[in-house]
Formats: sequence, structure tokens, C-alpha cells
Amino acid sequence: MEYKVFVVEDDESIRGLYEIAFQDKFECSSFVRAEDMFEALKKQTPDIIILDLMLPGMDGLKALTLLKQDSQTKDVPVIIASAKGDESVKVRGLDAGADDYIAKPFGMLELIARVKANLRKSGSRKNEEDLIECGSVRINNAEHVVYVNGQVVNLTLKEYNLLALLIKNADCVVTRERILSEVWDYEFVGETRTLDMHIKSLRSKLAEFSDEQFILTIRGVGYKFIKN
Repeated sequence: MEYKVFVVEDDESIRGLYEIAFQDKFECSSFVRAEDMFEALKKQTPDIIILDLMLPGMDGLKALTLLKQDSQTKDVPVIIASAKGDESVKVRGLDAGADDYIAKPFGMLELIARVKANLRKSGSRKNEEDLIECGSVRINNAEHVVYVNGQVVNLTLKEYNLLALLIKNADCVVTRERILSEVWDYEFVGETRTLDMHIKSLRSKLAEFSDEQFILTIRGVGYKFIKN
């Protein structure tokens, strides 16, 4: 079983060591900047992330905070690998949501052991839960891809998360309040036109590959995904 690892590290020599260390049992993608990692996350969700703190542009703690706030990545284990080894920095990282902290310099065997331990602890494995099927619609969470009748549907991250929420609750009404809370992290209900626009766009994209009606509007309540 091959795991996907994202590494954010601005030191080229250390990135090379990571890639060598992970080449046998892990698929490794490395990034110099946290911003580059977030771009890659639009296409794929890794099984684990190794994150440096001192980075060009967005720093590691800010990146960690954003990862843990996003429903797509909040359960992905994050190991901080940093030259900042004093206790106060470790505590800040762990308080911000890191699952583990390893101070540089470190041995690659120790790092791999920590990666494996965190994967076991999180249960972050490619399994049947990575595939969600509902009629002609199939969501592959491991690849972060949606298929309708076997054809790939190109969705934005919000559209993907919206569709996943509706399908997980197929044939049940999902309220507007719940959608806004889980997909947009809104803690209050105000102007929700953005939700209506995303539903309209999602319906249009699904309709390109099927004549079925997937998403029903339940007026005054929310939306329902219909099992066809």
C-alpha cells in the first residue's frame, strides 16, 4: 500500500533527502512554499504532511492553522520538522494542531518511524471509505475526483465539498445552515446567495454527463441529493 506524503521544505538538500527516504513505500511531493502546497491540495489530499516552520512567504504555523481549519485537511496528520527545537516553539506547534514535532537535525529512520506511527494512529489509509458511490455519481476521496457515468467532472474545492456532504446524506434534507457551517465555516446565517450560486454551478456541471436530476431544492429548508 502506497501513501501520499506532502513535504514543505525550502532547503533543497533536505527536500532531496526526503524524496530518497520515502521513495520505496511512499509517494512524495515536495514544495518550497506553503502556498504551492495549497495549490496542490486543490487536486489531491495527501495521507500525511511534513511541514517546516521557517518558510518563504507564509510561515509554517500559519499554514498549519489553515490546514486544521479546512474540512478537507483537518484530519490529515501534520508533522512539524523544524530547526526550532526549543520547548516553547514545540508547544506552539502542537497547540496549533500538529500531530507530532521533530527537531532538525534528525535521522531519516526516525522520521519514517514517526510517519508510520502517525498514519497508524490517524487511520489515514486508502480503503473503501475513500470511494463514495451513489447511483451514477462516484467520489474518489483519495484522488479528490468526482465521476458521473465514468466521466471526470471538474469541480472547485467548494463544489466538491458541497457535493460530498450532500451525497453522504443522500435522500435526506441537508439544511442551509448545516451546509454553510460545514462547507463555508459560517457560524451564522446571513446572506447565503453564494450557496445558491454554487448549487446552480454544481447542477450545471453534473448535467453535462447525465440527464438525471440529482439535487432537489427543499424550499425554506435546504437541499437533498436523490439516489437514482
